[in-house]
Amino acid sequence: MAGEYITQIADRELAPESLMMGYGYRPEWSEGALKCPIFHTSTFTFASAAEGKRFFEIAYGLDEPAEGETPGLIYSRLNNPDLEILEKRLTLWDGAEASLVFASGMAAITTTLLTFLNPGSVLVYTAPLYGGTDHFVHHVLSRFNVATVAWRHGMTPDEIASEIGERTLGAVVVETPANPTNDLFSIAAASELAGRYRSDTNPVPVMVDNTFLGPMWQHPLKHGADIVLYSATKYIGGHSDLIAGASLGSRELMAAVAEMRTILGTMASPHTGWLMMRSLETLSLRMTKQTENARKIAAFLVDHPKVAKVSYLGLLTPEDDGYAIYRDQCEGPGAMISLWIEGGEAEAFRFLDSLQLVHLAVSLGSTESLVEHPASMTHAGVDPEDKIRLDITDSLVRLSVGVEHPDDIITDLANALEKV
Repeated sequence: MAGEYITQIADRELAPESLMMGYGYRPEWSEGALKCPIFHTSTFTFASAAEGKRFFEIAYGLDEPAEGETPGLIYSRLNNPDLEILEKRLTLWDGAEASLVFASGMAAITTTLLTFLNPGSVLVYTAPLYGGTDHFVHHVLSRFNVATVAWRHGMTPDEIASEIGERTLGAVVVETPANPTNDLFSIAAASELAGRYRSDTNPVPVMVDNTFLGPMWQHPLKHGADIVLYSATKYIGGHSDLIAGASLGSRELMAAVAEMRTILGTMASPHTGWLMMRSLETLSLRMTKQTENARKIAAFLVDHPKVAKVSYLGLLTPEDDGYAIYRDQCEGPGAMISLWIEGGEAEAFRFLDSLQLVHLAVSLGSTESLVEHPASMTHAGVDPEDKIRLDITDSLVRLSVGVEHPDDIITDLANALEKV
């Protein structure tokens, strides 16, 4: 399909920033509309009964498409032009063969996990995880007889394998950088672990939640991951006005996930797809500015007497545990900063309540700067002992840096820290 759109001029392959403006769409398909319209329809008509039959044969895997044949439009739970065009564009940043979009980040994570996990299998997950994922791992999968093994910072593949024992490994989920501490985990190590258990009947995919660094600053498929997961609400959406998720990987793996998405009905809406196409056009600009801002803000925070500790990838040095992973795996430090305020919950809350420009709200990756208290908010449901073990303490604050002027953000932070 790529041949239908401009992907090259002379001998130059166009970059993702350029391809985001029109890849997957041609104006003549929609009365010359420069931007893809919103296809607000639940169902699509067939030119003939035979055509409808053929569309369903391909959609339900009853037959393979012929060379050059593409799935026809049937019903917006299966496919929709806005989603199909968006899914083509999403593959470009990560170098994926295929992608799928979902109604939320959790819809992407849960649908993808349920595709590959079976009763009696084991899921290896890095700790910490986003609070919603943590709840699904500990309180939902257990109801389906799926066992879990925690991969804690510093553990080797041999140590993890010893905990799996003789059981069947179903998948490995790696959240790196970890939410909310910015801990880094090796995708290559996850791939090596999965390879020990992989077989013709058990693919053992390595799934990387790449939400914190987004499509700009980390490309997991290049480092041994099989699937990339996003809460597309965050940097991909980037404007705090939509909820969405994404799953990317090989055509074969995404075909399996697509079948599960069709049955569960966890796809995104056409309007969400349209909004995300808008957002992709400025993704590079936004993430570059946010990262520039974050570097300046982290440098300010690390020297502040009211801040006990700062975790930001841009501050890593060769002496730090995560530096080697950052150097090998990441292409930029991103815009997520974790800081531990001197004191406890009272001091952290006083800081949070004193901010004026930075908004006290969950989520991240948006144009506006956002701050939250993980221990009592996004990670409130995490086991108390795990919180202590993982340094999700009452003094921890998670800051998502936006596109405001960095000096204004720093002034707001400094003013709030004076109140601590």
